Amino acid sequence: MTTPKHIVSAATIVLNDQGKILLIKGPRRGWEMPGGQVEEGESLKNAAIRETKEESGIDIEIITFCGVFQNVKASICNTLFLARPIGGELTTSSESLDVGFFPIEQAMEMVTFKNFRQRMEYCLNPDLHPFLVEF
Repeated sequence: MTTPKHIVSAATIVLNDQGKILLIKGPRRGWEMPGGQVEEGESLKNAAIRETKEESGIDIEIITFCGVFQNVKASICNTLFLARPIGGELTTSSESLDVGFFPIEQAMEMVTFKNFRQRMEYCLNPDLHPFLVEF
């Protein structure tokens, strides 16, 4: 029997004081929320904080855990958190071609991957927390 290989990621929906959402423009998927793979020995929360900083330059504080999107066939679990900015400056990286805070309606139009928009909608609706979406 082979050892299972799973991928666990942590992503954030970061809302500033004006109610705008932080998006990064990745080289492969276009506009999306910041996030990435959890490293060995790293907590989900710390991964979300680290990935947001690496991809956007923004320091965040986690407000709440929102839920999980699980791609069962690909063995990928995407964990999602709601957060707020507490420092840093918007900067691009090797993982982000562009970054910025955008009004929620505009952000929803900018994000072209359907399940990324769904993740944002679920995170922005506290009545759905915590959620588990399997596909």
